[in-house]
Amino acid sequence: MPYFVATYAYTPDTAARDEVRPAHREWLGGLGERLVLSGPTDAEGAFLVFDAPDAAAVESLLDEDPFHGRGIVAERRVVGWTPVKGRLLGSL
Repeated sequence: MPYFVATYAYTPDTAARDEVRPAHREWLGGLGERLVLSGPTDAEGAFLVFDAPDAAAVESLLDEDPFHGRGIVAERRVVGWTPVKGRLLGSL
């Protein structure tokens, strides 16, 4: 089963990001089984993995993210991903 990986690149406005982060994390918590995992990167962005029917469904979900609504996400990309090897494979 393919998954979908979204990458975020944030704007440099760390104050706005800090202010909106609680709402962003609450939104993530409400995604239930659709969100496989997520977290910030060391490159001022984030990596999110979704279990969804298609990329359009992921894009629609991401449009609801408070980070997106407040303009904190400068760039966003969604790609399909089919894991085939690795120690986490059994947990996906």
